[in-house]
Amino acid sequence: MQKQQLSRRQFLGTSTAIAATGALALASQGKNVTFAEETTSGNVAYQSKLYKALICGEPTDEICAEWKKNGFDGMETSDWNVTPKKAEEKRVMAESHGIKIHSVMRGWAEFNNKNDAVARKTIDETKTALRAAAGYGASTILLVPCRVGGMDMPKPWEFKIDFDPATCLVRKVVDGDNAPYAEYIEAQNRSTEMSIKAIEELIPVAAETGVIIGVENVWNNLWVKPELAAAFVRYFNNPWVKTYLDLGNHVKYAPVEEWLEAGGGSLVKLHVKDFKINKGSANGGDFVAIGEGSINWPSVRNAIELVNYNGWMSIESDALSIEEHSKRLDSIIAGKPLVS
Repeated sequence: MQKQQLSRRQFLGTSTAIAATGALALASQGKNVTFAEETTSGNVAYQSKLYKALICGEPTDEICAEWKKNGFDGMETSDWNVTPKKAEEKRVMAESHGIKIHSVMRGWAEFNNKNDAVARKTIDETKTALRAAAGYGASTILLVPCRVGGMDMPKPWEFKIDFDPATCLVRKVVDGDNAPYAEYIEAQNRSTEMSIKAIEELIPVAAETGVIIGVENVWNNLWVKPELAAAFVRYFNNPWVKTYLDLGNHVKYAPVEEWLEAGGGSLVKLHVKDFKINKGSANGGDFVAIGEGSINWPSVRNAIELVNYNGWMSIESDALSIEEHSKRLDSIIAGKPLVS
């Protein structure tokens, strides 16, 4: 049965209304509880299952033991340039502590590099990351295909992107005169074409290793609006290419709920960080401790429920202690406010 398509207003409204479900359920059981009490207590009857993780370099016994002690069941490693054999040894070690290495952070690639040798090298390195991920027992790699910069671009809140959904090529990035951004539009489109070519080469390796390529939204000045980013992933129409959504990276471009709505069924993993919007800042704001920025985390939890995402949430932040990060991630998963 095909799901009914929600408008954005319906989606955002429903994400708030979902929190009432738990209160209604308790009322039906004869329990006297108000909606406010229910959403604050974190007893909302969410159906989606979320799992806690952190990010590390090389996995070690000490890291795994500490993280498990503090309530984490998984990790994402940035140590991608290893042999499958070494990765498998790390998998066995992590699992002995009850820790799952669920993803590998391949990170920044250079698929759009104008030097063919550099572009080729970065594609081959991504194949290495896929094979390492298989050794780790990870289900995904996080991939940033490329980046652009050094030219005039709109401010984050000025973007109004018009693009061809069939090719993902951009026609406009703002309303009105786009001449000041011609170089940026050309760089965006070249990056899209080169990234498509590279990822299409990587798909057979992903299928061979059983590891999904998770394309992340990140500060690379590309695919900066939810609809375009989602269209880029949908372009491949392939189960081995999905969306790795960082919940904090692009708040300055659009609310997190809109990124979740656009990603929908393509979402494979989530990163957790927070961002405080400040239009007077050169970067449009600053990254801050989770729960102290512009993200409405209870609303985001409800949006996660709406898109039926089940899986890992990996904290990408060093602003707090591991104990406090664990506590705040518990609050996110429960739908509670994080900071009183």
